[in-house]
This record gives sequence, C-alpha cells and structure tokens, in this order.
Amino acid sequence: MREYRFLLKGAPCELVSLAECGISHEVEETGATFEENASCKALEYASLAGTITLADDSGLEVDALGGEPGVKSARYAGENATDNDRVNYLLSRLVNVPWEKRTASFKCVIAIAIPYGEVKLCFGSCTGYIALEPKGSLGFGYDPVFYVPELDRTMSELTLEEKSRISHRSEAAKNALPLLMSLFHDKYKLEK
Repeated sequence: MREYRFLLKGAPCELVSLAECGISHEVEETGATFEENASCKALEYASLAGTITLADDSGLEVDALGGEPGVKSARYAGENATDNDRVNYLLSRLVNVPWEKRTASFKCVIAIAIPYGEVKLCFGSCTGYIALEPKGSLGFGYDPVFYVPELDRTMSELTLEEKSRISHRSEAAKNALPLLMSLFHDKYKLEK
C-alpha cells in the first residue's frame, strides 16, 4: 500500500486497503498467469467492496530457470517461507549459472475492476540480473538480489523515489493512472 500510495498520488481517488474497508477475505491465486491472478483478485474484491478496485500480481522471472519462479514467486520456497528463504532458495538454484546468464525480469500486472463489470489490465516490467548475494535493506521479496545494471545497485539498495523511477510496479502504475482518471471521471458524470 505504501508503494502504491506513492506511485498513484495523482489519482482522483483515495486509495484504501482491504483492511481499511473491513475486508479480511483472501482470494486464492489459482491463475496460470499474472493477468489471471490480478483479474481474479480485482473482480472479487470489487464485488465485496462495491467500488472500483485495483489488484496486482507480480513476480520474478529468471531466464536461466525457464521463467521461474513466475506466478509462484511468493510460494517458490514453500507456503510459509520468508523473503530470506525465497532469496536463498533462488540463489541455490543458480549456484553454477554464470553472470551473463543470470538475466531476470520483474513483472507486474495491475487489474482495475468495476463492481460486477469489466477488468482493465496495465503492465510493467523491469530487467536486470540476479546478484550472487543479497545486498541492501530497503526492499522486500527478491529486491536484495535483483541487480539493476544502469544503477549499479540492487533494488533493495534503492530509495522509494529511485525505485519508483524504474520498477515494474512503477511502470504498471504509470499505465494505470490515466485509466483511473478516466474511470472516476465517468463515474462522476454518471452520479451527477
């Protein structure tokens, strides 16, 4: 929420979390793609909240691992694994992979749903390499091992402002902002 509130600060609406709406239901991510998972969550939460809802699904795709962990990024090292567990498991899978083959992408899909209506998708990606060891303490998830060559640092070594200029979530949010403007403009016209 903190990252999205920062990225979407120009949105014509107040961003509130599920908890702030009194929603504790958790939508199971059963989709085979980021698009399917984001859409499923957005539609179900829009129905529960009764308002325009934004949901995302994002993850890491490592080329040397055939796109793994992909949609299973959060569950890659097991259901109850910590961020450290996931990072260590990923690094163990890449032990003998040379630097030039450690290419990876962070992917993000934001789904914006209207209650009982359609879903619009916005995409973002960021390319880099999987570092040999974790560095930094500012990020979460796989950020400590996602090395961004043009900045010569991992995502976890970047401030929120720096990360917001290059991240997959930032790109998807930039694509989502005009859509949110349009949806809330249309909603306002309908209510008048």
